[in-house]
Amino acid sequence: MFLLLSLITCSLLLQGDAQDRASLWRGNDRSGRCHYTFTVPSPTETSCPQVESPDVEGLKARLSLLEVTVSQLGGKGSQPLGGQQGAGSRAHSELQDALNRAVGERNLLQGEKERLERELEGLHLRMEEMRRETERLRSRPCPPQTPVVPPSTPQQDRTPIRSGSSQMSHLMTRPNRQGDSSRLGDSAWQYSAPGFQELKAEVTEVPAPDGNEDNTGCGELVWVGEPVTHRKAENIAGKYGVWMQDPEGVLPYGANMIWRIDTIGTEVRQLFGYDDMEQLSKGFPSKVLLLPDPLESTGATIYRGSLYYQRRLSRSLIRYDLAAEHIAARRELPHAGFHGQFPYSWGGYTDIDLSVDEKGLWAVYSTNKAQGAIVISQLDPNSLEVKRSWETNIRKSSVANTFIICGKLYTVASYAAPDTIINYMYDTETSQGKAISIPFKNKYGYNSMIDYNLAQRKLFSWDNFHIVSYDLRLGRQQAN
Repeated sequence: MFLLLSLITCSLLLQGDAQDRASLWRGNDRSGRCHYTFTVPSPTETSCPQVESPDVEGLKARLSLLEVTVSQLGGKGSQPLGGQQGAGSRAHSELQDALNRAVGERNLLQGEKERLERELEGLHLRMEEMRRETERLRSRPCPPQTPVVPPSTPQQDRTPIRSGSSQMSHLMTRPNRQGDSSRLGDSAWQYSAPGFQELKAEVTEVPAPDGNEDNTGCGELVWVGEPVTHRKAENIAGKYGVWMQDPEGVLPYGANMIWRIDTIGTEVRQLFGYDDMEQLSKGFPSKVLLLPDPLESTGATIYRGSLYYQRRLSRSLIRYDLAAEHIAARRELPHAGFHGQFPYSWGGYTDIDLSVDEKGLWAVYSTNKAQGAIVISQLDPNSLEVKRSWETNIRKSSVANTFIICGKLYTVASYAAPDTIINYMYDTETSQGKAISIPFKNKYGYNSMIDYNLAQRKLFSWDNFHIVSYDLRLGRQQAN
């Protein structure tokens, strides 16, 4: 032991320059004996072969095998599970993609189905229209096969109708304006055979004069005739509408020009013009104008070459020059309700109703101040300014419609009842109103427009797709 320590000390003294790098290791061997090992790095050799005993090599091999075994045992619960999770994730992703594709294809098929259903519905509607048109054509009387006897040859008049010919002549030709007389034939009259016309002339009752008749003056309304149908609208846009005639027509349109507007839709802008009543009954317009601003409801009218109407969703009134085809004037009707605030009882946004009579242009409406009661205003036809107003005590929503004749406002009780009455009259000249009872018929059960037509001195009406007119009679005007 002393010898070993002496050797170590000598080595340290001899190699002082490597003192800081020397190391001493102590450990037991296999038999339990203590061994001391002193290590000094060689100053000249960078490395030397390490010769290890077979036991160490075997130990390293066994350790390596143990590490591999432990690694495999530790990975059995995680690696396969991760693989299963990855496989499941991929399968879920593929299923989701397949589901998305199926949903997309289903949506496309659903859209195609809806489009085909719409087309089928349209075809059904067209077939129904064609069926109705076929029935109408079948029911129309055939044109006469024999030459029609001209009315200008009195020697050929038939004896059975000689006594009633003056009455029928009065019905077919009557004054429509001062100094103007035009033939007002019904469309059914023109398509009928002569024999049918004669029979109709013999059996048609004409109310006997009561001594107070004055159709050329401005007396009070005393009678309204049976509705006469001139045409039925072709499609749903014509369920409601307005038709008019200018009592003071100007060029380029003649005095017989008839105008029509179908008022179903959010953008009502088409104005159809017909040369006369016959062309209207046949459905052949000679002029179609596109209004610059959409129209609201059935309250439009025509006067002195201009169309007067309410602009949609506003209280603005518009004067549209028919010849120049542009807006000639625009003005708000002060405080007037609009778009469903104060309509007639049938609805239809009929808040402002314009009309023309012997005294000019009128507007029938209501305001918040009037609390829904009918207000009548006379308008300047050029500037649309209010000249004078009258406030009645009749609630506007309680009546089906109104019309004005000779400055007198008349109200209709019902728009749907087949047999109703004209139940109230307000005279703007005396500012007085009174209850009346004049029979009035809604032939087709939904009357959305009634206006006095000064050109023919008739009532014009639009009753559930049908364009209708009524004869009327005024009493003799009371002398002041």
